[in-house]
Amino acid sequence: MTETAVSAALPAEVPRRRAVQLLGGLRELALLPAIAGLIVAGTLVSSAFLTKANLVNVAQESAALGTVVVAETLILLTGSFDLSLQSIYGLAPMIGAWLIVPASAHGQGAQLNWTIGVLVTLLVGLGVGLFNGLLIVKAGFNAFILTLAMLILLAGIQVGIVSGETIYAMPSQFIYLGSAYWAGVPVSALVTGALFLASGLFLRYHRTGRAIYAIGGNAEAARAAGIKVDRVRIGVFVTAGTLAALAGLMTAGQVVAVTANQGNNLIFTVFAAAVIGGISLDGGRGRMLGALTGVILLALVNNILTLSQIQTFWIDAANGAIILLALGLARLFGTTQPGG
Repeated sequence: MTETAVSAALPAEVPRRRAVQLLGGLRELALLPAIAGLIVAGTLVSSAFLTKANLVNVAQESAALGTVVVAETLILLTGSFDLSLQSIYGLAPMIGAWLIVPASAHGQGAQLNWTIGVLVTLLVGLGVGLFNGLLIVKAGFNAFILTLAMLILLAGIQVGIVSGETIYAMPSQFIYLGSAYWAGVPVSALVTGALFLASGLFLRYHRTGRAIYAIGGNAEAARAAGIKVDRVRIGVFVTAGTLAALAGLMTAGQVVAVTANQGNNLIFTVFAAAVIGGISLDGGRGRMLGALTGVILLALVNNILTLSQIQTFWIDAANGAIILLALGLARLFGTTQPGG
């Protein structure tokens, strides 16, 4: 399917998108001065803020969040969403680690090779994504109800298979993604940056990426234009599930363990980053660059509050306030700019 065919099938979309391009761009660019302001505030709050050690720590801690934001953004752009990414993020590395560590470290005891653990981790994410995609796209299940049910089910399994214990003593190769550094930069941050770049270019220049926007804007018109809507939507769920599992590996490496509550409340922060970054919850509008700035903004806010020794529940309250502010900006500036 060519972009020309898509544009021909969606003639009304072209002028509308051009009309909102400027205002949408303003909303996205509005985060840049906000980020600059946070950097100034962080410098005033603590002398440790602009140190290399702190900035590296911020990059490492936000890498896993950023990867899940990429995953959720792909689904949001098609006009759907997946709450269960939170539980995939916790359960997938839990199962992978459970199969490779000894029983004394709360593993299953099989002590399989670490490569099998990594493969199983990614396959769990892929499998859950495929399951969700098939039921939502082919069987017509409500995305909210289904993925909420999957979130609860997978979280229960995550706690149950280890009886609420924490898995540790994992091989260094298994946790490499979240624990290694290249030239002083966390590998997880480099991988997340590469994912944002690759997905942004994919959405902007690849015909399947453009199809994702077309589906989110008007699925029936996209279908009439010859786009394989169901295949693309299912593929996005599969990709998102796999990326969530990858993010879980990042966190497992960062904390050198997989806890029974890994991922708790993650999905709220993911939606916060996406929304303040200009990703439309209605589908078809938003850019990966905006989502990235959303991740950076939240990471800086959380870091500044932590350096200020603010209690954790106030950090959660700040994230909620940021979402409300983003909704207000959406009403003020209109929809976001299409294109990767």
